[in-house]
Amino acid sequence: MKTKLMLAMATGLAMITTASQAEKWDMALAYSATNFHSEMAAEFAKDVTEKTDGALEIATHPSGSLFGGAEIFGAVRKGLVPMGERLISALGNEDPIYEIDALPFLATSFEDSMKLYKASKPALEKTLAKARVKLLYSCPWPPQGFYSIKEAKVPADVEGLKFRAYNATTSKIAEALGMAPTKIEAAELSQAFATGVAESMISSGATGYDRKLWEHVKYYYDVKAWLPRNMVIVNAKAWARLDDNIKTIVEEAAATAESKCWAKSAELDGWYIEQFKEQGMNVAPASDAMMEAFSKAGDELKAAWLERAGDEGAAVLKAYEGM
Repeated sequence: MKTKLMLAMATGLAMITTASQAEKWDMALAYSATNFHSEMAAEFAKDVTEKTDGALEIATHPSGSLFGGAEIFGAVRKGLVPMGERLISALGNEDPIYEIDALPFLATSFEDSMKLYKASKPALEKTLAKARVKLLYSCPWPPQGFYSIKEAKVPADVEGLKFRAYNATTSKIAEALGMAPTKIEAAELSQAFATGVAESMISSGATGYDRKLWEHVKYYYDVKAWLPRNMVIVNAKAWARLDDNIKTIVEEAAATAESKCWAKSAELDGWYIEQFKEQGMNVAPASDAMMEAFSKAGDELKAAWLERAGDEGAAVLKAYEGM
């Protein structure tokens, strides 16, 4: 018994020593390894691992292989995984501040999206802190377009279509135009369109390209509705355990990743649309009638959001509009 106790103590001491020397973190990602968000996250992880000389080693797990997209935020918050990436607006049911970058036609260019990010970042960080989560960096998707299996010249053309939704905004827009929204994560998109579970959606060119949606969808309308952002987050307790010098390295790597990711998203925006054309999709601006319908729905959503977001939301919008 004494020998076993001494062996257990020795093993525990060795584990403590090893833990003090290095930490290994997993990073949960919802999108495929070839998606530019996942590629940027992998670069960030490599940067941290190398610049800390392995004192903090980060391994990325794309395609929802560790946790599905809808599970990632909760997993990070609960400490089930130290780090993860999540589409911010998908968390709108928890707090309206998460939805601000998905308000239709509020910020429709990369320049305006950055202004909105700067205006809303303090409120976002405050809200995340309440959830025991720290923001490391945030990056936008290219502007959102409308995908449809059929031509959409007027709102009546899309009535009844099954619509893939990824947040409350997209669900409400679908309902406003008479479509039937269904919540579907990006990893499930190809199968959803192939089987008829989805027939339309609002999303970026990146998502359509990543999932080869030209195999199932023939129309893409470049409406530039908004630029939703992802965020890379870390569990607050896991962050607190790091030495200050490691924290500095992580924050510097995060700033670099954020800058690179914004540039990459802008670079790929037009490229994705060209790929759609080459694959035989019909690519065009939305008709005046469709834009009027989208804009009307957007105005209603913005008004409803302001009611829910209260003074904090109004202050963020005022700061953005003053930039």
